[in-house]
Amino acid sequence: MAEPKSAPLTPELYDYVLAHNPPLDPVLQDLADLTRERFPEAAGMLSAPEQASLLAFLVRLTGARHVVEVGTFTGFATLAMARALPEGGTLTACDVSEEWTAHGRDAWAKAGVADRIRLRIAPALETLRAMPAEPHIDLVYLDADKSGYIAYWEELVPRLRPGGLLVADNVLFHGAVVDPAATGSALAIREFNDHVLADTRMEAVLLTVADGVTLARKR
Repeated sequence: MAEPKSAPLTPELYDYVLAHNPPLDPVLQDLADLTRERFPEAAGMLSAPEQASLLAFLVRLTGARHVVEVGTFTGFATLAMARALPEGGTLTACDVSEEWTAHGRDAWAKAGVADRIRLRIAPALETLRAMPAEPHIDLVYLDADKSGYIAYWEELVPRLRPGGLLVADNVLFHGAVVDPAATGSALAIREFNDHVLADTRMEAVLLTVADGVTLARKR
Protein backbone atom coordinates (compact mmCIF):
# COMPACT_ATOMS: atom_id res chain seq x y z
CA MET A 1 0.00 0.00 0.00
CA ALA A 2 1.33 3.43 -0.95
CA GLU A 3 2.31 5.80 1.85
CA PRO A 4 0.78 9.30 1.64
CA LYS A 5 3.15 12.26 1.53
CA SER A 6 0.44 14.78 2.43
CA ALA A 7 0.74 16.45 5.81
CA PRO A 8 -2.28 15.91 8.09
CA LEU A 9 -4.53 18.91 7.54
CA THR A 10 -5.01 20.31 11.01
CA PRO A 11 -7.08 23.48 11.55
CA GLU A 12 -3.84 25.39 12.11
CA LEU A 13 -2.32 24.10 8.88
CA TYR A 14 -5.52 24.83 6.96
CA ASP A 15 -5.46 28.43 8.25
CA TYR A 16 -1.86 28.63 7.01
CA VAL A 17 -2.91 27.35 3.56
CA LEU A 18 -5.68 29.92 3.31
CA ALA A 19 -3.33 32.69 4.46
CA HIS A 20 -1.02 31.84 1.56
CA ASN A 21 -3.75 31.77 -1.08
CA PRO A 22 -5.49 34.80 -2.58
CA PRO A 23 -7.95 36.12 0.01
CA LEU A 24 -11.65 36.09 -0.75
CA ASP A 25 -12.83 39.51 -1.86
CA PRO A 26 -15.60 41.06 0.27
CA VAL A 27 -18.44 40.02 -2.06
CA LEU A 28 -17.30 36.39 -2.12
CA GLN A 29 -16.81 36.36 1.65
CA ASP A 30 -20.24 37.89 2.24
CA LEU A 31 -21.84 35.32 -0.06
CA ALA A 32 -20.13 32.44 1.78
CA ASP A 33 -21.24 33.84 5.14
CA LEU A 34 -24.80 34.38 3.90
CA THR A 35 -24.97 30.83 2.55
CA ARG A 36 -23.96 29.35 5.90
CA GLU A 37 -26.46 31.58 7.70
CA ARG A 38 -29.45 31.00 5.40
CA PHE A 39 -28.84 27.35 4.49
CA PRO A 40 -26.92 25.78 7.39
CA GLU A 41 -28.00 22.23 6.55
CA ALA A 42 -26.94 22.59 2.90
CA ALA A 43 -23.85 24.76 3.41
CA GLY A 44 -21.60 21.74 2.95
CA MET A 45 -22.29 22.10 -0.77
CA LEU A 46 -20.37 25.38 -0.77
CA SER A 47 -17.03 25.08 -2.55
CA ALA A 48 -14.02 25.58 -0.29
CA PRO A 49 -12.17 28.93 -0.36
CA GLU A 50 -9.07 27.33 -1.90
CA GLN A 51 -11.26 25.84 -4.62
CA ALA A 52 -12.57 29.28 -5.52
CA SER A 53 -8.98 30.48 -5.87
CA LEU A 54 -8.04 27.40 -7.90
CA LEU A 55 -11.00 27.75 -10.27
CA ALA A 56 -10.27 31.42 -10.90
CA PHE A 57 -6.62 30.53 -11.50
CA LEU A 58 -7.59 27.81 -14.00
CA VAL A 59 -9.91 30.16 -15.90
CA ARG A 60 -7.05 32.63 -16.28
CA LEU A 61 -4.46 29.94 -16.98
CA THR A 62 -6.47 28.37 -19.79
CA GLY A 63 -7.74 31.66 -21.19
CA ALA A 64 -11.24 30.21 -21.01
CA ARG A 65 -13.93 32.29 -22.69
CA HIS A 66 -16.88 29.92 -22.30
CA VAL A 67 -17.25 28.22 -18.93
CA VAL A 68 -20.05 25.82 -17.96
CA GLU A 69 -20.91 25.12 -14.33
CA VAL A 70 -23.14 22.16 -13.46
CA GLY A 71 -24.44 22.75 -9.95
CA THR A 72 -24.48 26.41 -8.92
CA PHE A 73 -26.03 26.40 -5.41
CA THR A 74 -25.69 30.01 -4.17
CA GLY A 75 -23.22 30.99 -6.87
CA PHE A 76 -19.98 31.16 -4.85
CA ALA A 77 -17.74 29.31 -7.32
CA THR A 78 -19.70 30.93 -10.14
CA LEU A 79 -18.65 34.36 -8.94
CA ALA A 80 -15.01 33.36 -8.54
CA MET A 81 -14.87 32.05 -12.12
CA ALA A 82 -16.87 34.92 -13.63
CA ARG A 83 -14.48 37.46 -12.12
CA ALA A 84 -11.58 35.69 -13.87
CA LEU A 85 -13.16 35.64 -17.33
CA PRO A 86 -11.68 37.86 -20.02
CA GLU A 87 -13.67 40.62 -21.67
CA GLY A 88 -16.53 39.03 -23.61
CA GLY A 89 -16.30 35.73 -21.72
CA THR A 90 -19.45 33.95 -20.58
CA LEU A 91 -20.38 31.42 -17.93
CA THR A 92 -23.42 29.17 -18.27
CA ALA A 93 -24.60 28.17 -14.79
CA CYS A 94 -26.94 25.18 -14.42
CA ASP A 95 -29.13 24.62 -11.37
CA VAL A 96 -32.70 23.70 -10.43
CA SER A 97 -33.23 26.03 -7.45
CA GLU A 98 -34.54 29.56 -7.82
CA GLU A 99 -34.20 30.01 -4.05
CA TRP A 100 -30.51 29.17 -3.83
CA THR A 101 -29.45 30.94 -7.00
CA ALA A 102 -31.34 34.12 -6.07
CA HIS A 103 -28.56 34.85 -3.57
CA GLY A 104 -26.02 34.27 -6.30
CA ARG A 105 -27.80 36.70 -8.61
CA ASP A 106 -27.60 39.40 -5.95
CA ALA A 107 -23.88 38.80 -5.40
CA TRP A 108 -23.10 38.68 -9.12
CA ALA A 109 -24.82 42.02 -9.61
CA LYS A 110 -23.00 43.52 -6.63
CA ALA A 111 -19.69 42.32 -8.06
CA GLY A 112 -20.48 43.73 -11.50
CA VAL A 113 -20.29 40.40 -13.36
CA ALA A 114 -23.98 39.54 -13.81
CA ASP A 115 -23.73 40.26 -17.54
CA ARG A 116 -21.17 37.43 -17.90
CA ILE A 117 -23.39 34.77 -16.31
CA ARG A 118 -26.23 32.93 -18.04
CA LEU A 119 -28.22 31.16 -15.35
CA ARG A 120 -30.33 28.23 -16.55
CA ILE A 121 -32.94 26.95 -14.09
CA ALA A 122 -33.75 23.47 -15.41
CA PRO A 123 -32.45 19.91 -15.07
CA ALA A 124 -28.83 20.19 -16.17
CA LEU A 125 -29.08 17.40 -18.73
CA GLU A 126 -31.79 19.37 -20.53
CA THR A 127 -29.60 22.46 -20.57
CA LEU A 128 -26.53 20.57 -21.77
CA ARG A 129 -28.39 18.69 -24.49
CA ALA A 130 -29.78 21.97 -25.81
CA MET A 131 -26.26 23.31 -26.34
CA PRO A 132 -24.51 23.09 -29.73
CA ALA A 133 -23.15 19.59 -30.25
CA GLU A 134 -19.79 20.72 -31.62
CA PRO A 135 -16.87 21.48 -29.30
CA HIS A 136 -17.27 25.00 -27.92
CA ILE A 137 -16.69 24.83 -24.14
CA ASP A 138 -13.31 25.82 -22.69
CA LEU A 139 -13.76 24.88 -19.02
CA VAL A 140 -16.34 23.01 -16.95
CA TYR A 141 -16.89 22.88 -13.19
CA LEU A 142 -18.95 19.84 -12.23
CA ASP A 143 -20.35 19.98 -8.70
CA ALA A 144 -23.91 18.67 -8.80
CA ASP A 145 -25.86 15.53 -7.88
CA LYS A 146 -23.35 12.70 -7.77
CA SER A 147 -25.66 10.15 -9.38
CA GLY A 148 -25.67 12.29 -12.51
CA TYR A 149 -21.92 12.75 -12.90
CA ILE A 150 -21.41 10.12 -15.61
CA ALA A 151 -24.36 11.39 -17.64
CA TYR A 152 -23.10 14.97 -17.34
CA TRP A 153 -19.60 13.84 -18.34
CA GLU A 154 -20.93 12.17 -21.46
CA GLU A 155 -22.77 15.33 -22.52
CA LEU A 156 -19.86 17.63 -21.70
CA VAL A 157 -16.82 15.82 -23.06
CA PRO A 158 -17.91 15.97 -26.73
CA ARG A 159 -18.64 19.70 -26.30
CA LEU A 160 -15.21 20.50 -24.81
CA ARG A 161 -12.69 22.06 -27.15
CA PRO A 162 -9.42 20.13 -27.63
CA GLY A 163 -7.33 21.14 -24.64
CA GLY A 164 -10.46 22.11 -22.72
CA LEU A 165 -10.58 21.37 -19.01
CA LEU A 166 -13.23 19.62 -16.91
CA VAL A 167 -12.97 20.06 -13.13
CA ALA A 168 -15.02 17.62 -11.04
CA ASP A 169 -15.58 18.14 -7.30
CA ASN A 170 -16.18 15.68 -4.44
CA VAL A 171 -14.36 12.81 -6.16
CA LEU A 172 -13.29 11.36 -2.79
CA PHE A 173 -16.75 11.82 -1.27
CA HIS A 174 -15.54 12.21 2.32
CA GLY A 175 -13.32 9.14 1.89
CA ALA A 176 -16.27 6.83 1.28
CA VAL A 177 -15.14 5.92 -2.25
CA VAL A 178 -12.82 3.26 -0.78
CA ASP A 179 -15.56 1.65 1.31
CA PRO A 180 -16.40 -1.75 -0.26
CA ALA A 181 -19.96 -1.34 1.04
CA ALA A 182 -20.40 2.12 -0.49
CA THR A 183 -23.89 2.92 -1.74
CA GLY A 184 -25.74 5.95 -3.05
CA SER A 185 -23.62 8.98 -3.88
CA ALA A 186 -20.38 7.39 -2.69
CA LEU A 187 -20.89 4.45 -5.05
CA ALA A 188 -21.87 6.83 -7.87
CA ILE A 189 -18.63 8.78 -7.40
CA ARG A 190 -16.55 5.60 -7.35
CA GLU A 191 -18.16 4.55 -10.62
CA PHE A 192 -17.56 8.02 -12.03
CA ASN A 193 -13.89 7.90 -11.10
CA ASP A 194 -13.52 4.54 -12.86
CA HIS A 195 -15.36 5.96 -15.88
CA VAL A 196 -12.96 8.92 -16.07
CA LEU A 197 -9.92 6.66 -15.74
CA ALA A 198 -11.08 4.51 -18.67
CA ASP A 199 -12.00 7.40 -21.00
CA THR A 200 -9.28 7.66 -23.67
CA ARG A 201 -10.70 10.99 -24.92
CA MET A 202 -9.38 12.68 -21.77
CA GLU A 203 -6.26 12.75 -19.62
CA ALA A 204 -6.99 13.24 -15.94
CA VAL A 205 -5.41 13.63 -12.53
CA LEU A 206 -7.23 13.15 -9.21
CA LEU A 207 -6.01 15.50 -6.47
CA THR A 208 -6.60 15.59 -2.72
CA VAL A 209 -7.87 19.18 -2.74
CA ALA A 210 -10.81 19.75 -0.38
CA ASP A 211 -13.09 16.70 -0.88
CA GLY A 212 -11.12 15.57 -3.92
CA VAL A 213 -10.88 17.32 -7.29
CA THR A 214 -10.29 15.74 -10.69
CA LEU A 215 -8.76 17.83 -13.46
CA ALA A 216 -9.44 16.28 -16.86
CA ARG A 217 -8.11 17.68 -20.14
CA LYS A 218 -9.57 16.96 -23.57
CA ARG A 219 -6.96 15.27 -25.80
